[in-house]
Amino acid sequence: MEPITHAVASLALARCGFGKTTRLALPMIVTAGLAADLDWLAGLAGPRAFLAAHHTATHSLIGTMVIAAIVAAVFIPIGKRFKRPILFLPAFLACLAGAGLHLLLDLTNSYGVKLLWPFSGKWFALDLATPFDPWIVLILLAGLLLPALFRLVTEEIGAKSKRRAVDRGAVFALALVGLYFAGRFVLQQRATAELDSRQYRGEVPIQVAAFPQSISPLFWTGVVETDNTFDELEVSLSPGVNFDPESARIFYKPEASEALEMARRSDTGIAFLEFARFPLARVQRESGGYQITLRDLRFDREQGAENGIVAVITVDDKNQVVREELRFGSGEAVK
Repeated sequence: MEPITHAVASLALARCGFGKTTRLALPMIVTAGLAADLDWLAGLAGPRAFLAAHHTATHSLIGTMVIAAIVAAVFIPIGKRFKRPILFLPAFLACLAGAGLHLLLDLTNSYGVKLLWPFSGKWFALDLATPFDPWIVLILLAGLLLPALFRLVTEEIGAKSKRRAVDRGAVFALALVGLYFAGRFVLQQRATAELDSRQYRGEVPIQVAAFPQSISPLFWTGVVETDNTFDELEVSLSPGVNFDPESARIFYKPEASEALEMARRSDTGIAFLEFARFPLARVQRESGGYQITLRDLRFDREQGAENGIVAVITVDDKNQVVREELRFGSGEAVK
């Protein structure tokens, strides 16, 4: 998720009674809820550093606990200004809630997180929401702002408004977001089943996935791998709309070759293929060799997005790798 969603979600969480457990709960939870995205700074060092760092250490279970501990430790000296000091354990638990919510939200995306880093390099992704889902933001803002508006109205007509330690609007909004994700999951399973139940030009799917679109939970982007192709197509779950596998955008896999195999076995190829879920290779003949480009069809629908990293490997006529690099989808090449 992008920072706006994380900030609003952290604010809603902080309003769920954490103020009773420790002072400065709100700024601590919001800080912990945003801190993990500092890994975006790795992009300043280029695509390779970005691929190695983004959604890894700061988005793991261990990294989440470390973030919570650091933020809590930073706020303890600030709390000395108050008569009642901030204790580490309540502060740590509040920060852990904020950092944990960040991890859960990013787990719903298609990019994924390395939950078990550094013990495992496996990526976990639920494919339930885009990085910016307007419905999630609207639900959270409504839960935060509508109760405040009602309080202003009651105070205007002379009724006394009592502030509660637990903001029911925030609790309701977070619960509604949870139900929204549950509904997304059910719809995703329907879309995936639809993709998996068909044949594509006489071929059965090897693997399928349905990726979310931000406008409506009823529309998904399907990617299907067969023996010879990758198919990208729209899946609508709207009533009365029939699924048409013939409407797919077809990407043909290149023929097996020693040059392609060497590209896949290069350091850059290995790093990219560990991350990619639907890696499509393009082999171009050049003077003195071949240029092999690897891209992940998960992000093909997001042209120009920073997370659309591609691997470009040059192999000479002797099938030796002479150049390899990662590139952002719209950026300059960086070795």
